[in-house]
Amino acid sequence: MATEYGQGYGWDGGPAFRGDGTAERRHRLPAALRAPVEGRSWREFGYLVLNLPVGILMFTFAVTMVSLGAGLLITFLGVPVLAAALAGCRGLGAMERARARVLLGLDVAAPEPLRVRKRGAMAWMGAVLKSGVSWRHLLYSVLHFPWAVFSFSVAISFWSYGWALLTYPLWFWLFPMYGGQGGLQLYGDEAHRIYLDNPFEITVTALVGLLLTLATPWIVRALTLVDRQLVHGLLGPSRLATRVVELESDRGVVIDTAAADLRRIERDLHDGAQARLVALAMDLGLAKEKLTEDPQAAARMVDEAHGEVKTALQELRDLARGIHPAVLTDRGLDAALSSVASRCTVPVQVEVDLPARPAPAIEGIAYFTVSELLQNVSKHSRATRATVDVWRVDRRLMIQVVDNGVGGADATSGSGLAGLAERLDAVDGILVVDSPAAGPTRITAELPWRR
Repeated sequence: MATEYGQGYGWDGGPAFRGDGTAERRHRLPAALRAPVEGRSWREFGYLVLNLPVGILMFTFAVTMVSLGAGLLITFLGVPVLAAALAGCRGLGAMERARARVLLGLDVAAPEPLRVRKRGAMAWMGAVLKSGVSWRHLLYSVLHFPWAVFSFSVAISFWSYGWALLTYPLWFWLFPMYGGQGGLQLYGDEAHRIYLDNPFEITVTALVGLLLTLATPWIVRALTLVDRQLVHGLLGPSRLATRVVELESDRGVVIDTAAADLRRIERDLHDGAQARLVALAMDLGLAKEKLTEDPQAAARMVDEAHGEVKTALQELRDLARGIHPAVLTDRGLDAALSSVASRCTVPVQVEVDLPARPAPAIEGIAYFTVSELLQNVSKHSRATRATVDVWRVDRRLMIQVVDNGVGGADATSGSGLAGLAERLDAVDGILVVDSPAAGPTRITAELPWRR
């Protein structure tokens, strides 16, 4: 997995954003004029300059060691030499990831480590040779060299010519004073020679240098895009390994959520319906004892017990609805969400436009997502109205809850929205929160259809 962490590069003229999401101040100069002197331009240029020596080192090491190992395969020595070559390429790949992190701001996670099932040199060599990561690092070492030669040449040429021509008015006097000619020679043969020596030609030369200087950072950036793709594609973890890590994380979230739900159900039963039923049993026992002595008092106690039964039944219904509402199973999202909206403290308009019903698990997650979002509207938003829209786009189920409250909903770690986002992420869902300080709040959830 690769991420670009905050460098504050707002070259589009708008506010730049740091890695923590905060906006930097706006620059007065346009992006095109700032680019040649900004730190990012010089770091990227330095990366391309280092490309050549690093590329030579990696290419020489890879080709020499692999050739030596392949030539020695007729003997036993070829296997350890090839293993050493691949291991060395992995070490050079770690150096490249660090260089990209420092100079390009590209944070590429380390690939999956070697899995050596047994101890010993043979097991280690076998693991290195079988690892796809090792061969991808070798491929990077070979492919990077021709690109390093090209990118180094282009970057050096544009950068040096641009700055040299831009500063020509400052140093052209060296030619007549020390070179015996009027200025920089533009053309020359046996009969004619053209020098850039009059004020007009010097000015035009500086203007050409200015254009090259302004264009060079963007050319350098375009060149580094290729380097970013090479580093990310060949030196980072594979898509399969990244997906396995994501699934392991999602599985942990699902297990924690299920455990939390079980604890909540147990707590609600123990503190709610179970406590009422215990009190009801005691009241009925007392009423039974007083039935012959004081029938009126017994009747009052039975009447109170009847009220407790109704309350306990309502709590059990609410608890069952919290586990999985019957209306959702019987009639689908439209009716279930309308039922949830009717219990909200603000008027809610519900619109469900689905051609069919999604998978039951996705349908349940969608129901509880809307239910929790409407609870937040009731508790925190101070809104006067809200809307719930549910529709399908391709193979995704879209949910949007909008209210006209005070806004300021926070989806950072530790909030209820953060927990909701983790639950959606466990099934490849997405939660997007748009809630400025003055409102309104617009929360969009996206779930896989999985019919």
